[in-house]
Amino acid sequence: MNFRKQLSAIFVVSFLVLVLMVTGCSNPAPNQNDSEPKNQPAAEDSWDRIKQEGKFVVGLDDAFAPFGFRNDKNELVGFDIDLGEALAERLGVEIEWQPAEWSGVVASLKTGKFDAIWSGMSITPEREAEVNFTTPYIGSAQVIVVLTDNNDIKGKEDLAGKVVGTQLGSTGEVACNKLEGLKDLKTYDIYTEALNDLKTGRLNAVVTDDVTARYYFQQQPGTFKILDDILSYEPMGIAVRKEDTTLLEVLNQEIESMIEDGTYKTVSETWFGEDMSQFLDD
Repeated sequence: MNFRKQLSAIFVVSFLVLVLMVTGCSNPAPNQNDSEPKNQPAAEDSWDRIKQEGKFVVGLDDAFAPFGFRNDKNELVGFDIDLGEALAERLGVEIEWQPAEWSGVVASLKTGKFDAIWSGMSITPEREAEVNFTTPYIGSAQVIVVLTDNNDIKGKEDLAGKVVGTQLGSTGEVACNKLEGLKDLKTYDIYTEALNDLKTGRLNAVVTDDVTARYYFQQQPGTFKILDDILSYEPMGIAVRKEDTTLLEVLNQEIESMIEDGTYKTVSETWFGEDMSQFLDD
């Protein structure tokens, strides 16, 4: 009986081995081309879709005054908002503003959450590696802000051993990371939180762009001051995906037209009291 069981087991195993060998032999040899990348469909250019749908979706930080922020009625207002609305009207489309977390705004653009980023965004080599920018529509500098009565901090060298704040994911954070000897660098979702902490003494200084800083100075006159040290000069542009070349061309053309016909000047004087295009490089 045991012998019969052993014989049966040997037969079953031999049969399975034979089946596997036959199956393996019947499979076609792998195609050498399978390992090669397949042709991908042509990248979409969003401008055709925007024209068809009649809607231009734009990502922004909606707490970044004076570029885009909420007023007392929770309405979205600002320099970028007025300029964007004017541009959309010229193109014959509706603009839809979509608030986004700034630290992930580039990733959201690349995954198609919106068509562009228009939010006082500084043009940097790191960002240019991931997205394309329009020609600059406004320029700014990263500066150091302290309380008006602070006479201990006169320049960036005096920030050693100090607590400094800036916005998370901003070029202000990049500038802060180059400062030596900071006691601590605190990052915030919005600049107003950093300035509030500066005002209450939780921070010794805040690094932000001078355009934003001067706007807040108007809201709280006599509270803050800007030091003479400029950490970096950074023109700002509208960001689009790398493949959206036609959209980029259209935006560049309209920005140039708005500067030439005075539309830009009218919007700029509303928010800054002067025509900011005069500070752009030719």
